[in-house]
Amino acid sequence: MFSEKDILYEDNHLLVVNKHCGDLVQPDPSGESALEDQIKAFIKCRDAKPGEVFLGVVHRIDRPVSGVVLFAKTSKALSRLNEMIREGRIHKIYWALTEATPSPESGELKHYIVRDTRLNKSKAYDTPKPEGKEARLRYRVAGVGTRYTLVEVELLTGRHHQIRAQLSKIGCPIRGDLKYGAKRSLPDGGISLHSRRVEFVHPVRKEPVTVTAPVPEGDNLWQFFKDL
Repeated sequence: MFSEKDILYEDNHLLVVNKHCGDLVQPDPSGESALEDQIKAFIKCRDAKPGEVFLGVVHRIDRPVSGVVLFAKTSKALSRLNEMIREGRIHKIYWALTEATPSPESGELKHYIVRDTRLNKSKAYDTPKPEGKEARLRYRVAGVGTRYTLVEVELLTGRHHQIRAQLSKIGCPIRGDLKYGAKRSLPDGGISLHSRRVEFVHPVRKEPVTVTAPVPEGDNLWQFFKDL
């Protein structure tokens, strides 16, 4: 459930929050409470707004994923941020704890992602497919433990379950991600994929903005790797 301490950055145009594992970003057919509605209700109460609160979702992250989510508080900011997303001018950095160490330890992955809507799963292929979409990311090994590896990922495209599918494809499934080949689940049903940082030029002020989300509390493995 969203609370004020989850706000990482806010001004008149933008709101950046640290999403918890298990939170929905936007409402879905399940009817469960979503972050978007929780934040609207919070702003309405905090700022004593008489009418509807405007809040635009700039990008989403999967339900079992934690970390940075960017919202727009004005329609002007939303349209400009959407354009920046399309043009690749918003840089998104993720941290993943994987069950194996990638080889080589840094590089760029390029696959073709085919989404199975029935299973809510994507598969990465090495060669083009008629229904496939090109997926690219850069990665580097940022830390190695006894059983898991910290991999830092820069997303270059935004495909469905892209990081999860691509890392699984190279034999490095993410901790807890049973859907993509992990050996075991995590107690909270989440996966060890964290939207760590977002970098962009402010759509109105034209100043550089960098926002970093702290890793999930209460997970000793995250605490170990963040200090490496």
